[in-house]
Amino acid sequence: MKLFYTFIFLFVSIQFSFCQDGFQFKANQNKIKIPFKLVNNLVILPIAINGVRMNFLLDSGVVDTVLFSLEDKAEVALFNTEKITLKGLGTDHAAEGLKSSGNNLTFSGLTLKNQTIIVILDETFNFSSSLGVPVNGIIGYHFFNKNLVEINYQSKKVIVHNLKKFNSKKLKSYEEVDISIENNKPYLVSNILFDSKVLPSKLLIDSGNSDAIWVFEKNSNFNLIPKNNFDDFLGRGFSGDIQGKRAIVKSFEIKNFKFDNPLVAFPDSTSLSNVVFVRNRVGSIGAGILKRFNLFFDYEKNKIYLKKNIFFDEPFSFNKSGITVQNAGFQYVQEKITENLRSNIVKVEFGQTEVNLKYKFELKPVYEITNIRKGTPAAEIGLQKGDIMLSINNILGYGYSLEEINSIFKSEEGRVIIIEIQRNKITLKKKFKLRSIL
Repeated sequence: MKLFYTFIFLFVSIQFSFCQDGFQFKANQNKIKIPFKLVNNLVILPIAINGVRMNFLLDSGVVDTVLFSLEDKAEVALFNTEKITLKGLGTDHAAEGLKSSGNNLTFSGLTLKNQTIIVILDETFNFSSSLGVPVNGIIGYHFFNKNLVEINYQSKKVIVHNLKKFNSKKLKSYEEVDISIENNKPYLVSNILFDSKVLPSKLLIDSGNSDAIWVFEKNSNFNLIPKNNFDDFLGRGFSGDIQGKRAIVKSFEIKNFKFDNPLVAFPDSTSLSNVVFVRNRVGSIGAGILKRFNLFFDYEKNKIYLKKNIFFDEPFSFNKSGITVQNAGFQYVQEKITENLRSNIVKVEFGQTEVNLKYKFELKPVYEITNIRKGTPAAEIGLQKGDIMLSINNILGYGYSLEEINSIFKSEEGRVIIIEIQRNKITLKKKFKLRSIL
């Protein structure tokens, strides 16, 4: 999926035709706000399906609401189900799924009634292991439709505004950008500069893609991929893994905003074989760009509104180790607690100090290497797919979140990484330096 390498959650909508209204506000409500988790540029929201609370990826690049993972064994009642076939990005065959209608989705007091949900039955289709946090599904068009949706990446809050009561003066400090809504998805036109070639680009606005920019070379009239590039795993879609290349281009512009030397992903043509594109679409703008703004989506007026935030000038980074990691499960870890307290718990004397010893057992994540990119430092020192990470720079692996591990692998060139792994019950320690391929 998208990450460190980068997580990419791109899907092709099943394109069913459902009449589903937006959130309905109570008479005295002006807006509803809720904090979200920002994980690898992606917005993870708590949303309840038929009364059962779950975590959903907020993805402007999808139409249908998708449910695919119930790791916590929660039971949710789904109504009026029938079998369907799903096709999308990726190289494998279509996946089986269910379509369920007549469901209620509740978000912080607001309710979407009579919603249709697409259920993916493939248990291996699981974003939680790649993100390191529980994610049960994806919500897109029906969240944005008929409401003014604000995403504040800086304060990590999503705010749904009541259009009937919103004061438009609040948008004076924002840059207004025209968009088009086609097949229930938002698109904008921008410019990408490849050396001396300027490519006017119609891009899907895809908040569920953690990369900055995707470009589909076959949809343009240029040979666009810079010579200085590398092969990479870009993510996973309905139909399997998405392979491609990554490279740095000269600049990218949205209205009056300009980004120098952004990182661009180029999916290969095989991964795109199941995709039906809207006319003139060249690629996607992902959350690697969107998170640099506080923004409003207004589907009713075909507008988005952008304002720089604290992330705007962050450099575009990528995984310099060549290691792809995922959460492979959990293990019980025994930890000793010492307290300088007098009690009836076991007492042991250390010198002149009496201490109480307690032990606790906690579930901790197990991190597994799932891919090693060729020609990278990790490949050169012999790390392999299936290796279990025990420690990084002398800190136990479970002491990190998955996002922290990937931040380390995306940090400055030349940083020394000491990694301890377990392979076939043998413990090995390896050392390498991060190196930029580009």
